[in-house]
Amino acid sequence: MKELLANRVKSLTPSSTLAITAKANELKAQGINVIGLGAGEPDFNTPQNILDAAVDSMNKGLTKYTPSGGLPALKDAIIDKLKRDNNLNYSRNEIIVGIGAKHILYTLFQVILNEGDEVIIPIPYWVSYPEQVKLAGGVPVYVESTSEQNYKITAEQLRQAITEKTRAVIINSPSNPSGMVYSKEELAELAAVAVEHDILIVSDEIYEKLLYNGLTHYSIAELSDEVKARTIVVNGVAKSHSMTGWRIGYAAGDSTIINSMTDLASHSTSNPTTTSQYATIEAYNGPQDSVEEMRKAFESRLEIIYPKLSEIPGFKVIKPQGAFYLLPDVSEAAEKTGYSSVDEFATALLTEANVAVIPGSGFGVPNTIRLSYATSLELLEEAVKRIDNFVKSKWQQ
Repeated sequence: MKELLANRVKSLTPSSTLAITAKANELKAQGINVIGLGAGEPDFNTPQNILDAAVDSMNKGLTKYTPSGGLPALKDAIIDKLKRDNNLNYSRNEIIVGIGAKHILYTLFQVILNEGDEVIIPIPYWVSYPEQVKLAGGVPVYVESTSEQNYKITAEQLRQAITEKTRAVIINSPSNPSGMVYSKEELAELAAVAVEHDILIVSDEIYEKLLYNGLTHYSIAELSDEVKARTIVVNGVAKSHSMTGWRIGYAAGDSTIINSMTDLASHSTSNPTTTSQYATIEAYNGPQDSVEEMRKAFESRLEIIYPKLSEIPGFKVIKPQGAFYLLPDVSEAAEKTGYSSVDEFATALLTEANVAVIPGSGFGVPNTIRLSYATSLELLEEAVKRIDNFVKSKWQQ
């Protein structure tokens, strides 16, 4: 039989987050009390006004195809949001709505990358960045940051990584998986390098509403017109409005890139789900109280869970500034409990302690695990207690 698969998919690495979640669900189906700290989605329901808007649109018969790049009314709502929250001005032809921020990123790389083009990806990174770059024929170029740097790369590191093949750099702030946030000054230093070397900036801002300790989110695109011209802002309502399953994301940027993304979407997805688009119009145009309520809940959980996690033997934890993840270095804990790798340690946490976490190897930091605190405080405290007991019961002097 001839080869069944195309070369482009043979090197793909399965999503570690989805794999762990699937394994945890399998154990739950067997009646095992597993606490899942793996999935990257808020544990709140979508706010009621958004649900009502979706139902209302269906009852009005608004269930047909829409333009491939999104409803004009939704583009207007996004334009208003970007002006209101980020002091950014865009027109409709500079906005595309897609099937979640993940698919927006996929489409973006498909239209900006030629074979062999390089994309600079800071470590730690979201699991899908490298795979999406490779699927577009690009080459991921990794720049490592350390816990001492608060998992943020410097302008000099970016400069050293740039070659004649560099097409773009990805900036994710607040970060998945570290929860760290770039300051306005740090963004300005990175932006200056991008402008100097004429490369694109892919600014993933999906966690922008989840910031703690009074921090302010800055979009790198708002620094200057020169920076904005080479920046593609990627965002959506999944994390901010607890709408992960609705699958709506968007990009804002240069009209030539956006129009090409829209053309590609017209041949691949037709359009984002119509009902979800009407729901998102309400998400951006309606009351924002629920967004702040969820943010406060996450911050409250972090303040309680962070010190408890820090007390577990062999856990080195940096306090995150945003998103809803903790990324402790557990290499010592893994070694002292008899495991040859953190991946093995994470598997044992699932099968023996019944706590699902994501091994950091999927994010480029194999000495860590990622824990999501997007679950109830009661479950978080129980999970930390299980992990603590597990480590202490196996600790070898």
